[in-house]
Amino acid sequence: MTYFVTVEPGVRVFVQDLFPEGQKTILFIHGWPLSHLQYEYQYDVLPSHGVRCIGMDWRGFGKSDKPYSGYTFDRLADDIRAVIDTLQLRNITLAGHSAGGALAIRYMARHQGHGINKLVLIDAQAPGSVPQQGANAFIAQTLSDRPALLAGLPNQFFFRNITKPFADWFFQVGLQGAGWATAAVMVTLRDRNVRNDLGSIRIPTLIAHGIHDQVVPFASAQETNQLIKGSVLIPFQYSGHVPFLDERERFNQLLLRFIG
Repeated sequence: MTYFVTVEPGVRVFVQDLFPEGQKTILFIHGWPLSHLQYEYQYDVLPSHGVRCIGMDWRGFGKSDKPYSGYTFDRLADDIRAVIDTLQLRNITLAGHSAGGALAIRYMARHQGHGINKLVLIDAQAPGSVPQQGANAFIAQTLSDRPALLAGLPNQFFFRNITKPFADWFFQVGLQGAGWATAAVMVTLRDRNVRNDLGSIRIPTLIAHGIHDQVVPFASAQETNQLIKGSVLIPFQYSGHVPFLDERERFNQLLLRFIG
C-alpha cells in the first residue's frame, strides 16, 4: 500500500506500507540524499518474517512534495510525527540511516519518543555535525553539478565492490530528490547536531555501524554508544556507510533479533 500524508498545508510526504498485517513494525528513515528505496533489500526479506515495513520519503526527496523550505531537523521530525499519527502507529521500531539517524534522534527528543519503543541507528550522523569544509563542498557541487555528486557517492558509501547496474540504481534513487532540498539538508547537517538529544533516549537502542565508514567515522558511533545509556553498538567489519547494503543478510538478521 502507498499513501500521501499531509504534513502541513500544501506539503505531502510519500509513504510505502508493506505487509500492514505484520506483528512487528519498523518505520525506516532514509539518509541524504536518497529515498525510502534505499532499503529495498530489507523490504525484500523482512515481511516474510512477519514484519510490517514502512518507508517514508522526506519532503524534498523521492516521491514526496518538494517545497523550497522546511529542511530543519525540527520540521523534518514533525513530518515523521505526522506520519506516525496519521497511520496510528504505536510501539514500533524507528530505524534511521546517516542523516536519517540524526533525524530519528531529534524525533525522539522533540516528540518524547511518541509511538516508538525501539530505536535503530545505522551509521547515524551523530553526535556531531558534518565538518564545515566537507559540507560546503557537497553544497557547492549540489548547486553546480548534482549528477556528478550523486555519481561519486558510491565510492564514499560502499566498502564492497558493486556492479555498474547497482551503482546506476543508486544514482537514480538520489536523482529523484530536488537540488534545493539536497543542499538545504546539508546546510542543516553542517550547522546543527543532535548531541544534546542523545541523553534523553531511554528505550532499547541498537547502533549498527560500518567500521570502514568514510562519511561518519566509527569513532562517532562509539561516542553515540556512550551517550545513549544502555545502547548496544554492533560493528560491521565488511561495511562502509551502508551496512544494510554491504552486509545485507547479516544486517537483516540483526534487525530481526533486535525487534524480537
